[in-house]
Amino acid sequence: MDSEIAFDRSPSYRVYKSGHIERPTSLVFSPPSLTPQNGIVSKDVVVYSPDKNLSARVYLPEKVIDEKLPMLIYFHSGGFIIETAFSPTFQDFLTSVVAAANSLAISVDYRRAPKFPIPIPYEDSWDSLKWVFTHHITGSSPETWINKHGDFNKVFFAEDSASGNIAHHLTTRDKTKRLYCDNSLISRMILIHPYFWGETPIDEFEVRDVISWGSASPNSKDKVDDPLIDVVVSEDSDLSGLGCGKVLVMVAGDDLLVRQGLCYATKLKKSGWDGEVEVMETKDESHVFHLKDPKSNVNARQVVMKLAEFIN
Repeated sequence: MDSEIAFDRSPSYRVYKSGHIERPTSLVFSPPSLTPQNGIVSKDVVVYSPDKNLSARVYLPEKVIDEKLPMLIYFHSGGFIIETAFSPTFQDFLTSVVAAANSLAISVDYRRAPKFPIPIPYEDSWDSLKWVFTHHITGSSPETWINKHGDFNKVFFAEDSASGNIAHHLTTRDKTKRLYCDNSLISRMILIHPYFWGETPIDEFEVRDVISWGSASPNSKDKVDDPLIDVVVSEDSDLSGLGCGKVLVMVAGDDLLVRQGLCYATKLKKSGWDGEVEVMETKDESHVFHLKDPKSNVNARQVVMKLAEFIN
């Protein structure tokens, strides 16, 4: 029986030295529904990726008929370790966003650390992104909602926390890989409380604490100088190659990562990247507060409405 704990983030998760992990908050599965919730229907689909068993959840306004809708590709948060695309947290949040934005959304799942350590979540997300874009090339890939209603001239990334980190790197990669076309298909990116960190404090205002990168990336030996996580401070991090035209960075005033998010936006503006950066700061709120009560919390509703405005 496991006894020696390597990393304890109870009640979210606990990692043992044996490699066993407990994720009590990730055990709840929220099923999709073809019965409208807030005017939105959803279903789960298999992402074609040999030997990886990847899947996603697709959301669509109930009353859509023949029109094409903006496509929101969403990567779930959870420190690369907890939560899935099928957690109640993201079902509630994305139902609210899709209803407000009148868009189609694809919530991508990926295999989680520590069993599948960094960089596997990045590679799984890239495979899922390629699967989405095959619908643009063939027009007859397996997912009918994407074929019929996805507008590939309006593709948006929306992510929070760890998934914001993933999205940044995938958008940078798309600039060079091009995902089957001559120009990037990603129109805009929305980073909500993005998960960037580094060995060196970003400035005198940053509050320092231990983060969970070592559990997600065992090869890092608990150091956060990996270029995957150290995006803002590292001199080796070049943001000029970001493959989209506009970025919205959302931060929360009481979030440990607030300085990283603000300085990311500043560094992006100075990088030589030819896009536009917008920042939204919510005072007196904590990390990913918007996921806890997207319908009732006034500030969370403002986040949802800002997303809808940015998409449209």
